[in-house]
Amino acid sequence: MITFILCLALLVVAYFTYGKYLDKVCRIDAKASVPSETLYDGVDYVPMPRWRTFLIQLLNIAGTGPIFGAILGACYGPVAFLWITFGGIFMGAMHDFLSGVILVRNDGLSITEIVARYLGKGMGAFMRVFSVILLLLVGVVFIVSPADILASKFELVSKGWWLGIIIAYYFIATLLPVDKLIGKVYPLFGAALVAMAVGLLGVLFFGDYTIPDMTLENLHINKANLPLIPTLFVTIACGAISGFHSTQSPLMARCVKNERECRFVFYGAMISESIIALIWAAIAMAFFYDGGGVSAVLAAHGNSAAWAVNTISNTTLGVVGGVLAILGVVAAPITSGDTAFRSARLVIADVFHIEQRTNWKRLAIALPLFTIGVILTFVDFDIVWRYFAWTNQALASVVLWCIVVYLYREKANYWVALLPAIFMTYICSSFVFVSNQFVGMGPIPMAYVWAAVVTVLLSGLMIWRLVRERKNALK
Repeated sequence: MITFILCLALLVVAYFTYGKYLDKVCRIDAKASVPSETLYDGVDYVPMPRWRTFLIQLLNIAGTGPIFGAILGACYGPVAFLWITFGGIFMGAMHDFLSGVILVRNDGLSITEIVARYLGKGMGAFMRVFSVILLLLVGVVFIVSPADILASKFELVSKGWWLGIIIAYYFIATLLPVDKLIGKVYPLFGAALVAMAVGLLGVLFFGDYTIPDMTLENLHINKANLPLIPTLFVTIACGAISGFHSTQSPLMARCVKNERECRFVFYGAMISESIIALIWAAIAMAFFYDGGGVSAVLAAHGNSAAWAVNTISNTTLGVVGGVLAILGVVAAPITSGDTAFRSARLVIADVFHIEQRTNWKRLAIALPLFTIGVILTFVDFDIVWRYFAWTNQALASVVLWCIVVYLYREKANYWVALLPAIFMTYICSSFVFVSNQFVGMGPIPMAYVWAAVVTVLLSGLMIWRLVRERKNALK
């Protein structure tokens, strides 16, 4: 339990220390104007209280990621605690906070337009297509997975009906002003997600469970089937670092009322998500400790993280846990799925400069998006999910490089983003060479060598561009 407690303490302390340092790095200005004030439109640009934007941001970025991803990541053993903690502090929360600040200072535009401003028009054009595809994949994943769970729990209603109900809700939520449905319902679901985590934390501290500590022997269990690099860093995304978050942050960048709120809303939400992921990884290891470990138990139940959530919650928290489990595995993905489609609408609106105050203009963008989304629900879910995982971390890498350029231009400490950018570039490159989804070399030394070569080339290109930009500025 010592490893878990230390990691939990580090996450809490980081908000008040490293988070505060990042405040200084980006020179937060309490007197600066914000988009909710200067671009108010009553639909997407709407000022909301800080506590509300925090809870909405938490649910926007969470989905099932910090729950399902953490449970699957627990298969690697206590080393997952380290990735959640240090990844969350120095990569994920930094990524969310600084990209959130950049968004606030650039009219709350979609991340695609920010990438175009700081990495060039070519990369911006690529990102526009890339992000819409990613958001559609997220939306589809979070249509299908809750529909499957609801169909299994309420057998009188078929999966097809649940799909229809969820899609209808998504469509309405995508079109309505942000404060009418999302602003009122999300805080309730966010509070339930936090309550579930707090309840499980109490079980870990006061229940009869053993959380394994990290040792040299269990540093990397099941090495033959689960290569640590890159799969751990792709399996646990939400909870450590996730590119999907940057597509969601524009929603709240348009609603914060002051730059001072950014640390609480963006850094705080990500630290909270890391804490939730840490708790779920710990309870999974502790709960299945005597059953042969997380890998063995999950394998016996079709590697279903949803089954694990339901079993753990009902056993440890009783009837209340069962209710919270439904909220956790159904409401959480639904509240990320609807904002995925909403974000896709905003990306397209920003690209083509289509104002969104007018109802029919929102409808004109939403209809084609949902048509494609419905079609994708008929594609094999496993295929959609496998490619989403890598795409998600590739997006995180791009956004990290965008933050590097921003800080470099602002003459701020760009090292806080440069090292994470290089690391995540290597993770994504190694996945391409190791995984059967791409080159399929497997976890052999040569695959990692090729990944290092690609990382050096891409990182060198980015650094050379920065140096050239600085020289041109001095002429």
